Amino acid sequence: MRAVAYDGFGQQPDVRELPEPTAPPHGCVIKVEATGLCRSDWHGWMGHDPDIATFPHVPGHELAGTVHAVGADVTGWRVGDRVTVPFVCGCGGCEPCRRGAPQVCEHQTQPGFTHRGSFAEFVAIDHADLNLVGLPEQLSYAAAAALGCRFATAYRAVVAQGRVAAGQWVAVYGCGGVGLSAVMIAAAYGARVVAVDVSPGALDLARQHGAVACVNSRETDPVTAVRELTGGAHLTIDALGSPAVCTAAILSLRRSGRHVQVGLLPQGAPELPMGRVIGWELEILGSHGMAAADYGPMLDLVVSGRLRPDALVTRTIGLDEVPAALTAMGELPPTGITVITPRALA
Repeated sequence: MRAVAYDGFGQQPDVRELPEPTAPPHGCVIKVEATGLCRSDWHGWMGHDPDIATFPHVPGHELAGTVHAVGADVTGWRVGDRVTVPFVCGCGGCEPCRRGAPQVCEHQTQPGFTHRGSFAEFVAIDHADLNLVGLPEQLSYAAAAALGCRFATAYRAVVAQGRVAAGQWVAVYGCGGVGLSAVMIAAAYGARVVAVDVSPGALDLARQHGAVACVNSRETDPVTAVRELTGGAHLTIDALGSPAVCTAAILSLRRSGRHVQVGLLPQGAPELPMGRVIGWELEILGSHGMAAADYGPMLDLVVSGRLRPDALVTRTIGLDEVPAALTAMGELPPTGITVITPRALA
């Protein structure tokens, strides 16, 4: 199969021929029709993820396609089924998986990190009966790939962890793929959303997708601006992953507010305003993907048109364009979501 791969952290990726994966007894091989290019893929390439241990490595974890091969122990899927998959795949046997929380599985696998991913024509997925999600016929592969880690993660962060409610103020810090998804989702649930970013282009997209106010944090202090607009947000989301952004988001809350951390923070303990957390009884929550079993309500909203992940797709590329796009993400992260069609140039 054709795939994008690299031979070491920071080494130039290229398109090459690699062996097609085989289905494990409990898993499937997916023929990839679309896959998202995410900043997490860049972090992996840079060596920021300890799970990547074997080279040559194929990145890619936001995917949609059809079942190509089925392991002998799989009962719920057959060749040709249209599917997507969470970026965190559970094992099915540990305590979190048994209580319905495979997104924090003790033995989780992640395509593109723990094993070769979806920047390829085919990708293997473990424990298919637990981890695959069937796609409605109305949903395109590109829209399903846009659900990826970003949209599904944002959905759970805003709805389940953040407990968003109509009329509440939500401040979303960072308007990349996760942040724009959070803006759209919070607005769809009736919240009043303030988007914070340094990019005018990203803020324009946030406004298009439901933000009632935008703050350019390069031009103004975001904490002051958010508090003046909202009186203190009920809910804040750090969709970027920075100690400074996390701190600003927490300080933007009103008393008894809730902060959900989605963006990964650097290693080491950042200095956070814990005095404010204690004195104002703030909630600090993490959010790490979403279980396959929880996709139903989100997919219903997508099919109904209330949520439009496809509207966040701003660029579609083939495999041959991926190496340059991946390595450029550190300096020039794309606005919106870039989707790769691996078979376009096959």
